[in-house]
Amino acid sequence: MYKQLVLASFLLFYVQISNGLLRRCYQCRSRGELGSCKDPFNYNATDVENEPGLSAIPCASGWCGKVIEGGGTYAVDDYDQAIQRMCVQRGPDDNQDRCANTVYNYKKVYMCFCQGDLCNHGSTISLNTFALGITVFAIIHNCLY
Repeated sequence: MYKQLVLASFLLFYVQISNGLLRRCYQCRSRGELGSCKDPFNYNATDVENEPGLSAIPCASGWCGKVIEGGGTYAVDDYDQAIQRMCVQRGPDDNQDRCANTVYNYKKVYMCFCQGDLCNHGSTISLNTFALGITVFAIIHNCLY
């Protein structure tokens, strides 16, 4: 009974964290080869303090974004390509993570939306929070039984 209570308490704590208490987004901007915001994005939460121009900001909406501007099919190189990661005021109306071509600040861009702590790190949307929860659950379950 005690083991089940500990497990239930941990799961409740995890659900509260993953539902918004610790939601942050990477914030940065790079153009071409300059800056640390470009893809591939090789930073994690511990690198934020040491990398100039990169921060992890609290995000009230819980929605992070990544915008890729320029560098389209006619680009000779990626010099004109700018990548920006940020917190967005609100996500898609259907609350689904996605990437799509759109218009942002009067420019045609490729934009991704994701919901989760520091989810705007990769070149594609990932479900890191879910994967982390499953992994932690499996570890605790193996330790308790």
